[in-house]
Amino acid sequence: MNFLPEVKDAKQLNGLALAYIGDAVYELYVRHRLLSKGNVKPNQLHRQAIQYVSAKAQAKALLSLLEQSILTEEEQAIVRRGRNAKSATIPKNTDVQTYRYSTAFEALIGYHFLENNEERMERLICHSFDVIESQERKL
Repeated sequence: MNFLPEVKDAKQLNGLALAYIGDAVYELYVRHRLLSKGNVKPNQLHRQAIQYVSAKAQAKALLSLLEQSILTEEEQAIVRRGRNAKSATIPKNTDVQTYRYSTAFEALIGYHFLENNEERMERLICHSFDVIESQERKL
């Protein structure tokens, strides 16, 4: 039984609305991943989560998806909507381009969540984890 009410036509939502829900969904997956690795100290969890949810990490994950031609045309359209959305907030710790790609990544995750494309969403999230974790190993 699904207790979440259905959002009518997620395809029509603007990029920032998609990013709003995508941010929360992605954060939940990150937290679950960290806990599954046996990490339980809150301060340690927070520091590790930042490696996944920072604008820089999310932008890097999205750029990898684009470079490897993993996204469908429909997904690329969602990414453009997210990237081109005009946000009232100004990024503090990153440049505008990185922030926009991060927003586009979150919009893509939000879109799949709202469309109940759980399998596709999880594949994209797993790809992002692979990209981010491979970067960590290089450091």
